[in-house]
Amino acid sequence: MDLGLAGKVIAIGGGSRGLGYAIAQCVAAEGAAVSLMARDASQLEAAAARLRTAGAAVTAHALDASDPGTIERWIDGTAAEHGRLDGVVSNAGGPLAGTFADFADEDWRRAFDLVLLSAIRTARAAHAHLAAVEGSLLFVTSSSVREPIPHLTLSTVLRAGVAALAKDLATAWASSGVRVNQIIPGRVDTDRVRQLDRKEAEASGVTPSEIEARAVARIPLGRYGEPLEFGRAAAFLLAPAASYVTGATLQVDGGLLRGIS
Repeated sequence: MDLGLAGKVIAIGGGSRGLGYAIAQCVAAEGAAVSLMARDASQLEAAAARLRTAGAAVTAHALDASDPGTIERWIDGTAAEHGRLDGVVSNAGGPLAGTFADFADEDWRRAFDLVLLSAIRTARAAHAHLAAVEGSLLFVTSSSVREPIPHLTLSTVLRAGVAALAKDLATAWASSGVRVNQIIPGRVDTDRVRQLDRKEAEASGVTPSEIEARAVARIPLGRYGEPLEFGRAAAFLLAPAASYVTGATLQVDGGLLRGIS
């Protein structure tokens, strides 16, 4: 199926690795130009180079999303450079792992800036550009918005706010033709998930392999997901092929989440 992404322009936050990079790979493979934003310049340039080698049109922006005005400059600059902006992916790295008792006010403030405020700023900056072409805004959240994850209190609380924002904007922006959706990764095999496995293993006194085995035992498909499996699902939601999909939450989790709603 042709997703209709050829000639489109997609801006992807956190695009240098993990889930963001997988989305970039998939939309670029469909013919979209990609604008990547991430904090680490060396990782970002390496990611952009790999995509260019595969034939993609890529621009890379090494920016700190927690700085006020940064996201707006990135979004506006991308639209100005390409003459349009068809899709935006709001994707922030995970905050510190830990339980409620581990965190002081400053930890909450930093996590708020990283996870929720960056999503708000992305939406604010993107709306006019997306409305001009009836484009798509996609929020990458977490399975914690459906089921809290132990030892990830900051992420659980703040990503729930992003999920609420996505649903609110889907209704508010429908009249301007902008689609807004949320995509939930389960246990996808990224550096972040491996890092969390190692941290849980240390706390539990077992090996990371044992933590993975426990996680896999809860997944009906019996394995961790591959990043490109997630990327392909995200590409669909961003694309004209999903023109009647808004306000949706797509779980890419191998059946991990068992709730009906």
